[in-house]
Amino acid sequence: MRILEEVITRDDLWKAENVLGEEMVKAAVDVERGLLGIDAEMHADIEQKLLSDGSRQEDLWGINLYPEGYDEDGIVEFDSMINVRPRQNNRSRDVEDPEIRKKIREIVDRWVK
Repeated sequence: MRILEEVITRDDLWKAENVLGEEMVKAAVDVERGLLGIDAEMHADIEQKLLSDGSRQEDLWGINLYPEGYDEDGIVEFDSMINVRPRQNNRSRDVEDPEIRKKIREIVDRWVK
């Protein structure tokens, strides 16, 4: 599990220790600090690492990264239990706010080439 400090490639995602089902890597994004944490069995583990690094709970969102692509929009799937936040009007595992989704994609695109 790590918070990225340098840009990685999609091939680097395949080298992550916790690639699940040989197709997906769990990740968490801090949308305010522009950070991307990857490579844990649970999104909550990455969330805790980011929190201990100074991130705020309301800025963290869980995603899955698919090195070979998730859909026509890229490698990101917006699905995690840490995203269920009624107090932020997010009532599902999905990231419901289009602006937050856009920020997440921009951060992933910045860190994963």
